[in-house]
Amino acid sequence: MSDGPLIVQSDRSVLLEVAHPQAADARHDLAVFAELERAPEHIHTYRITRLGLWNARAAGHTADEILGTLEKYSKFAVPATVTIDIEETVNRYGRLTIERDVEGELVLRGSDAAVLQEVSKSKKITELLEGRQEDGSYKVAAWARGQLKQELLKLGWPAEDNAGFRPGAPLEVELNTDGWSLRHYQEKAVSNFFEGGSGVVVLPCGAGKTLVGAGAMASAKTDTLILVTNTVSARQWRDELLKRTTLTPDEIGEYSGSIKEIKPVTIATYQILTAKRKGEFAHLSLLDALDWGLVIYDEVHLLPAPVFKLTAELQARRRLGLTATLVREDGRESDVFSLIGPKRFDAPWKEIEQEGFISPARCVEIRIDLDPDERLSYAAASDAERYRMAATTPAKLSVTKQLIAQHPGERILVIGQYLDQLAELGAALGVPEVTGATPVDERERLFQAFRDGTEPVLVVSKVANFSVDLPEASVAIQVSGAFGSRQEEAQRLGRLLRPKKSGFTATFYTLVARDTVDQDFAQNRQRFLAEQGYSYEIVDAHTLG
Repeated sequence: MSDGPLIVQSDRSVLLEVAHPQAADARHDLAVFAELERAPEHIHTYRITRLGLWNARAAGHTADEILGTLEKYSKFAVPATVTIDIEETVNRYGRLTIERDVEGELVLRGSDAAVLQEVSKSKKITELLEGRQEDGSYKVAAWARGQLKQELLKLGWPAEDNAGFRPGAPLEVELNTDGWSLRHYQEKAVSNFFEGGSGVVVLPCGAGKTLVGAGAMASAKTDTLILVTNTVSARQWRDELLKRTTLTPDEIGEYSGSIKEIKPVTIATYQILTAKRKGEFAHLSLLDALDWGLVIYDEVHLLPAPVFKLTAELQARRRLGLTATLVREDGRESDVFSLIGPKRFDAPWKEIEQEGFISPARCVEIRIDLDPDERLSYAAASDAERYRMAATTPAKLSVTKQLIAQHPGERILVIGQYLDQLAELGAALGVPEVTGATPVDERERLFQAFRDGTEPVLVVSKVANFSVDLPEASVAIQVSGAFGSRQEEAQRLGRLLRPKKSGFTATFYTLVARDTVDQDFAQNRQRFLAEQGYSYEIVDAHTLG
């Protein structure tokens, strides 16, 4: 027991003293298995969850290592109930396995006969099994591999999937490493993924998730389906693959609203997969159009619910999820775990920053007062109206102008949620807007103008949250956001984290209306970044000068 920064409590919450000299090391080690719950100024609260422990176990961490972390940094003895709970929870992972028998049929086996017997009697599990075999294993319906993993996880017995994968149609692809090579953490991410078979790689925005995907393709050497958030992202993936691999334009197809190409490497949008015609998913045939040996899910935390159902049927193919944060606002992290796979690699943001691969960032929350009339209107408004009123207060316009003036020569993104607010900002600042209504070609033109400096300021909606490569952006001014979304906050900061040729470091401003729900949501939005080691300075708008 040391005079460390942690207090471990019997309800599996962990308190971290932020000002302690060992706080950064403890935060780094805790992130392997615990999730940040609250992050006020001095004491942060983490929660040790079952899913966090199983993710850690899947990534190769043992119960002894996890308990060793808690004991190393804990100010007081770790409660015995927590120790026992962690040991038992971690040891639940892998007691059941899904395998193939000598005939190639799927079977459910267990190292603990009682557990196997118990789960086989569950009503939802019984429907997926086709009878008990002589060796005590249970035959699994050929279509039920994904669903079985989902149901077992809900029962608290996550199965290890050792049933293997279809090799897929062979495709000769190598990395074209002329003048560059994979960074050490990207190589580690690729090797961890293949060791585990399927799963999720978590890397900060700007740390080269696309290159991990390219590395996985070069290792798998098979036809690959890549699922992305939008058409702009699809084209960025295509450009990057042509640049970084030996693939030719004829081997890469785009499958979206406007183009329907099926090639050995096909890049499709989530929207097209979830599009319905006469109540049916119209483009599901894409999933079986070719013999895919690898499916890559970009921004896997955004995976739409219908795609989970589709993914349940793709269990025989290797699945790689890429994301900056596994946080999902709908709480479906367990579905990502069971259907895509567990977390295979997670690189802490601050660690990659220290190595110089992403830009250091300063985060500033600027608190703005509503004027007296607005205060009265806000007080009288319904709950549904209050956030919009606070988020779109006209006072944010003058503060935005002040901040832009303080960053001459830098590339600046003004980011918001509400289209009428963005239109007002664009008109007042005399700069272009990029929203969902902006045609794809125009979006690409404006993004290119921003990259080359002819349009140094852009007003953007949430279309710029994801998969937009703007390496020279060094300032973001967030005027409004999607309520308390942690992953949106992480993505928006991520727009700024590419190291800059200009030498500017990143500055991330959030404009918040004081004493409103806007301020409450801001606190929640900041939680994930606090977990990564970022702290927000709080500045009064009156002091900006």
